[in-house]
Amino acid sequence: MVEIGGMPILWHIMKIYSHYGINEFIVCCGYKQYVIKEFFANFFLHNSDVTFNLTENTMKIHNTHSEKWRVTLVDTGLNTLTGGRLKRVQEYVGDETFFLTYGDGVADIDINATLSAHKAAGKTLSMTVYQPQGKLGVVDIDTKGNVKGFIEKPKTGNNWINAGFFVCEPKIFDVLEGDHEMFEQQPIARLVKKGQIHAFKHFGFWRPMDTLHDNKELNKLWEQGNAPWKCW
Repeated sequence: MVEIGGMPILWHIMKIYSHYGINEFIVCCGYKQYVIKEFFANFFLHNSDVTFNLTENTMKIHNTHSEKWRVTLVDTGLNTLTGGRLKRVQEYVGDETFFLTYGDGVADIDINATLSAHKAAGKTLSMTVYQPQGKLGVVDIDTKGNVKGFIEKPKTGNNWINAGFFVCEPKIFDVLEGDHEMFEQQPIARLVKKGQIHAFKHFGFWRPMDTLHDNKELNKLWEQGNAPWKCW
């Protein structure tokens, strides 16, 4: 629920999906789940002007702004790991293809393109991957020690990282064994062994919210009106 531009990053991610017509969401709640539930329970209070008449004990909401969303908030346990959290919402997901994301990163990702690529690949799981820039510049030096050039924060060779945006088939639940598993470890390893993961390469903007620096950078982009993930 860390904020970008005064709204939780969760809201930003949901707005991205909603732009592509995805308006049904299931949120795996754990630590501080009340904060998430309070946000949606009082959604109008967070997004509209309100008049409170304390004498009459009434409330009037002005300029009502709502979303087309249907949001299910599921208590998946305080100490449950990511694989277990996904397993616990199986009954709400049903038997159709679904999207999955961590909720801690934003991107200018084309959600429809990820779905099309997933269907074409015919795998159980499609993982969006991203080629990050190095944190430091690279100096190009020849055999005589002469500097031939300098590349500021280049792409990191052929290394790709998990960007945290997935498309899943319901049979993914077959490789989830319980609360003790990290989704990124044992379940992913089982799918890799079966050859059931497709990589969707994303070449645009992607940024996680891992550090205070990330938070400041994302808020700066938003305040400058230069947020690449804002597709709505």
